[in-house]
Amino acid sequence: MHITETNADGLKREFKIVVPAGQIADRVESKLKELAQTVQMPGFRPGKVPLPMLRKKYRASIMGEVLESEVNTATEKAISDSGLRPALQPKIEITSFEDGKDLEFTVALEALPDVEPVDFSTITLDRPKVEIADAEIDSALARIAERNEQSEPLPAEHKAETGDIAVIDFTGKRNGEPFDGGAAQNYQLKLGSGSFIPGFEEQLVGLSAGDERTIPLTFPAQYHNAELAGQPVDFDVKVHELRRPQLPPIDDELAKKLGLDDLEALRTAVREQIEREYGALSRTIVKRRLLDALAAAHDFAVPQGMVDVEFEHIWKQVEEDKQHGRLDPEDQGKDDDTLKAEYREIAERRVRLGLLLSEVGRRNTITVTQQDLNRAVVDEARRYPGQEGLVFQYYQKNPDAMNMLKAPIYEDKVVDFVLELAKTTDTPVTPEELSKLAEGAEKGQA
Repeated sequence: MHITETNADGLKREFKIVVPAGQIADRVESKLKELAQTVQMPGFRPGKVPLPMLRKKYRASIMGEVLESEVNTATEKAISDSGLRPALQPKIEITSFEDGKDLEFTVALEALPDVEPVDFSTITLDRPKVEIADAEIDSALARIAERNEQSEPLPAEHKAETGDIAVIDFTGKRNGEPFDGGAAQNYQLKLGSGSFIPGFEEQLVGLSAGDERTIPLTFPAQYHNAELAGQPVDFDVKVHELRRPQLPPIDDELAKKLGLDDLEALRTAVREQIEREYGALSRTIVKRRLLDALAAAHDFAVPQGMVDVEFEHIWKQVEEDKQHGRLDPEDQGKDDDTLKAEYREIAERRVRLGLLLSEVGRRNTITVTQQDLNRAVVDEARRYPGQEGLVFQYYQKNPDAMNMLKAPIYEDKVVDFVLELAKTTDTPVTPEELSKLAEGAEKGQA
């Protein structure tokens, strides 16, 4: 075969490839002879079918196989001999072929750029860090106590007050007819909790055990059930009992109820949980700062085909957000041309950072292990209680879905590797400052 490079413009490469007609004919004949050893045709013993008959019946299909094989082989050789790494699937175009003549075709591709990472020890980063005060631990323990709230019955003559728990039966009716999801029995409702639609809980204040009342209400205009949104209804309510909430004392007994040895162990567990939450926010911020620093320190050409793919993904999401009224406030009022220009810059940044991180991972043999993937699948399964088995099956049967889990794991491992080499300094911040910084990092470009 003859391979000629016809274009070398930046990352773009084009080749003209000619496969001699004789080479193609020889391959076709060779495959026909192989077929003759096993093919069965009526009236002939295996291996005795005449080649002319085989040519007449099978030559066209074999020719297709040979041409596909020759194109693939020649394309791989052109890429390999040039030392290129294609960014995307090469574009192949047959320019000339007739039976008995040379096969001519072109191969066009974009190559991955040569990426030379900077010395990561020259990167300096501030890492926000929150010092957890005892008062914050106390507040968290108080919330735990609220979640484990008990109650005691109130006297029958007691009139319901805000903060009481009313044990009620209720039936909602629209136009005199009960509607789906509008009834319950022995429902424990904490008055003032805002659990029900506005106006319901307030009309229970002043009632006593044994009282019955019909409560007229109108569902909010933005209610999630469109059939009830904005509709007037009546609730028939009967009060069975009133109870007073009782917060359990924050002591060893509460800790034991939660499976811990004592209050000190509970405080330690709460502190560790808060530290993990703040640590996750802090990492989000420092990762954003690292990516910003890496983007500023690297300015190599990127394959525009990859940028196109990334931009199309981003723009599809933008159009969906516009359709559902979720467009970022910073984007509102901008025309499509302006938005497309801005998001194409973001797409190029993402591609450049992705190539850089991939090169860092390749050079330092950073990999995603099966154990890493197993943990990720387990984490996903935990998001769907009762359906864990279906989640496991989904990932087992869908390699593409598994790869989607793999990509962020790989990125995080490379980021962790770079952070170990960069110079990071802890900077004290308040919890409120950390939250604001994290929110800003989440809105970043990549």
